[in-house]
Amino acid sequence: MADIRLIYALFLFLYLIVPSSGAETFPIAKPGCKDTCGSVKIPYPFGIGPDCALNEAYSIRCSGDSINGLRPYLGLQPGQSAQRIVEVLEVSLRDQTITINYPLSPICSVNRTTLDASVFESSLAQTPFFVSREHNKLMFLGCGNALLHLIDGSQQILSGCTSMCNSTSTINGCYGINCCQASIPYYLSQYSLQLTASENFTSSTCAYAFLVDQNWELENYTSKVRLINAPVVWSWPLNHSQIQTISGCSAQNSSLQLKSSSIATYQCECSALGDDTWFYQINPYLDGACKHANDEIRRKRNRTAIITGSTVGAGMLILLITTLCLYKVVKKIHENKRKEKFFRKMLKQQLPAEDIENAKLYTAKELSNATDNFNENRILGQGGQGTVYKGMLNDGKIVAIKRAKNVNDMRFEEFVNELVLLSQVNHRNVVKLLGCCLQTEVPLLVYEFIPNGTLHSLIHNQNEVEFPFTWNLRLRIATEIAGALAYLHSQISVPILHRDVKSSNVLLDEKYIAKVSDFGTSRSIEVDKTHLTTGVKGTFGYLDPEYFQTSQYTEKSDVYSFGVVLVELLTRQKPISSAQTAEAHDGVSLVDRFIKSMNQNSLQMILDPQILDERNENEVVLVAKLARRCLNSTGKTRPTMKEILTELESTKLSKGDSTVDADCQGPSSIEKLPAGILGDPDTYTWTSGSDPVESSSDAYPFLSNLV
Repeated sequence: MADIRLIYALFLFLYLIVPSSGAETFPIAKPGCKDTCGSVKIPYPFGIGPDCALNEAYSIRCSGDSINGLRPYLGLQPGQSAQRIVEVLEVSLRDQTITINYPLSPICSVNRTTLDASVFESSLAQTPFFVSREHNKLMFLGCGNALLHLIDGSQQILSGCTSMCNSTSTINGCYGINCCQASIPYYLSQYSLQLTASENFTSSTCAYAFLVDQNWELENYTSKVRLINAPVVWSWPLNHSQIQTISGCSAQNSSLQLKSSSIATYQCECSALGDDTWFYQINPYLDGACKHANDEIRRKRNRTAIITGSTVGAGMLILLITTLCLYKVVKKIHENKRKEKFFRKMLKQQLPAEDIENAKLYTAKELSNATDNFNENRILGQGGQGTVYKGMLNDGKIVAIKRAKNVNDMRFEEFVNELVLLSQVNHRNVVKLLGCCLQTEVPLLVYEFIPNGTLHSLIHNQNEVEFPFTWNLRLRIATEIAGALAYLHSQISVPILHRDVKSSNVLLDEKYIAKVSDFGTSRSIEVDKTHLTTGVKGTFGYLDPEYFQTSQYTEKSDVYSFGVVLVELLTRQKPISSAQTAEAHDGVSLVDRFIKSMNQNSLQMILDPQILDERNENEVVLVAKLARRCLNSTGKTRPTMKEILTELESTKLSKGDSTVDADCQGPSSIEKLPAGILGDPDTYTWTSGSDPVESSSDAYPFLSNLV
């Protein structure tokens, strides 16, 4: 309770020392002048009242009544008796524009007759304003044609559009039916609009042609409703003499394109702030405004730094107290000391919370019931990391449950590593992690159940009567394993190196589709890294000799192990077997004997007799060559898993096509082999040749130590 009171006190302290972080406001009008009229802001060079505007052309009159409220008005042809006024909707300093609520002049029809009339003429020649090309468009509402003319004696057509008639009385958009629109080619100071309205869509309605703001859209317009005004955007260019005396102003030069010429215009930005001038909503056209704003912003930043330091300090103290409180709560909930140790180790490994949330959390009771309290009769297999049980959940779903042998640091790290990696993986040929259990003294991982055991069992427990292990099945399984490893190496954001590729880590589902499993020793690797430097782990017979010598594990180490699996599929022999005598095979290493058979052009002597079929000869030779390249002693000369996948898929499709990707046969991708091995598979024979034998012990020195 005392801890809670202390937290409340710290929050009160922060409330008192941290002032409101509301946005800093800076003046936009000259001193002593109003900066708003109704809801519209009026920044300088515009102004309300005497001496508040740059000149009389920028003077705004603010008037209104009790019903409509105050509204700003701009006078055109200032000083003349017949002065026109227009309502101001918005002034933009950044765009140097003013938006006017301009009156519309309709042409109305009562008998569906065709009308041809000039509906509007406008001249801004006596003002500093131009109709903006970028911010406006020509719009025609009705059926017929609308034309935009330049008033210069030539009546040149600048733009126009045509709309088709439709009997509907409601218009929801301007797409050429009862309404059309077009762009404006130049900035305009004077122009006229002409329309030809034929058979208006209903009688007693009006047609309109007008210039309007690009952002103005016609929504649910009914032809019986008359439009009175529409927003149009004018530019107000300033010349250099009008801004050169403003202190702190950095003049930005641009131009307005007229019909046959252009005029220069200058815009102010605060020299010390640049584009941030508009972010802080500073009016750089006010003399001295930039310097004042810059000083205020600097003071605010210094004050913010002090406040941030105080806040961080107080926040760290709150975090510390909160952490202590949570620790006490967790300690009270998890009274079992073994469970406390488990969670402390999980935190020590810095397992992200989202990785746990992505997987379903099972209760210890649920998994115990699923396995009959982890009955020995439910054991599917045992390995270095733990035991796998078959279980049935409450909903009847069959799953595989992996239970660690013990909770020492190494086992715990491997299980957490597998949980993290598999939570990032989604591939049809990678075993799917369904969830985990964190309530037991040893971690439990729950996987999809794969019913047909391991590839190792299928290869080496030969029962051709029960299930024929055909060449097509072997090739498909090899392609699926390659696809999974290529995905792990190159198709996810953080590549994963499996580090224990072997036939016993490949599971087969009910359709004998391969599923790569056992990621306990796997590691993710940053994209810009080429290898991991680790203690040597793996399975002899599948272990990359380069990794064995250097302790540097690369993606090509997985490629080597995959090559061993390919050889297993080709020969149906184990990588290391005590049953094979030196007299029979000159050594116990399958890789050693496979390389010798390739070098001697006697591949048939080691291949599984079941695939010694002339119909499969080309494909078998291609896969054998691919396996040989995977087993190169130097990692750099091995193909990538992506290249392997491409070649296996090509082999599946070719069905005897004798072509091989030339890129995979160059000197950089394969060690020197006899010509018979590198040649066209059609020229390769199943009989042994007399080529000299290359000692595999030279290429794989660690294997000689195993013999």
